[in-house]
Amino acid sequence: METKLKIALQKSGRLYDDSVKILKECGIELQNGMNKLLNEAMNFPMQILFLRDDDIPQYVEDGVADIGIVGENIVYETNKNVELVEELGFGKCRLSVAVPRNENYADAQFLNGKRIATTYPFLLQNFLDKHNIKAEIHEISGSVEITPGVGLADAICDLVSSGSTLFSNGLKETEVILNSQAALIGNKNLSPEKQLLLKKLLFRIQAVKKAKKNKYILLNAPNNKLDVICSLIPGMKSPTILPLGIEGWSSLHSVVQEDDFWNIIESLKDNGAEGILIIPIEKMVL
Repeated sequence: METKLKIALQKSGRLYDDSVKILKECGIELQNGMNKLLNEAMNFPMQILFLRDDDIPQYVEDGVADIGIVGENIVYETNKNVELVEELGFGKCRLSVAVPRNENYADAQFLNGKRIATTYPFLLQNFLDKHNIKAEIHEISGSVEITPGVGLADAICDLVSSGSTLFSNGLKETEVILNSQAALIGNKNLSPEKQLLLKKLLFRIQAVKKAKKNKYILLNAPNNKLDVICSLIPGMKSPTILPLGIEGWSSLHSVVQEDDFWNIIESLKDNGAEGILIIPIEKMVL
């Protein structure tokens, strides 16, 4: 029987779409029937389990799934014996403490003796212990942000992305307990065959991640400025330079990090670069 890598994905929620998307970007096509608990990949030896996100670390620890994609907040809150294999760069958020906006909050000692509502009691307790704070933790399953308004809590500890939910509920963010993003986790006792499959999957994921951070750049430049322009965009090894039909000019092709590009575009133009084109990169293998 062919060895297959079993991966657990969130069946619904904020990480579902991006989890499926990154597999597709890795060239892995899923069969129809996303609502099924178990699915099959069409062109990679992989089975996909769609689960509640809170259950994924337990399934991976028990070996029911070999690997899983889940938020780091869930990994650390559930505290299961799994390996953090790779951060994936999507689903970024933070686990934060928030209090009503009218409170005079100076530091974490404000929380002494307070009631704090959260769905992350383990991480919150670790934070309180670290700061020698005694507080009453109210563990609830959802709608944490409304609890101060209805008198259930004096503060909350919850996931924050933009902060708009806090603002609309009259709260302000005061302490960041954990910065989180989606991560690939793995069972610590994979067989050699499954370790090899995981290595192949990681190769694809890393190629996709590198491509997203970089862009392919093409520009025309006068030959007497090529050395300066090459120093601004050195590329992976060195730019490709091709002569143009116009004497004294060349076309330069390179790879540049998108964030860096916006910092150097003026320098490129100041040194005579023209016809600058930026093209997305689908995959990037170094």
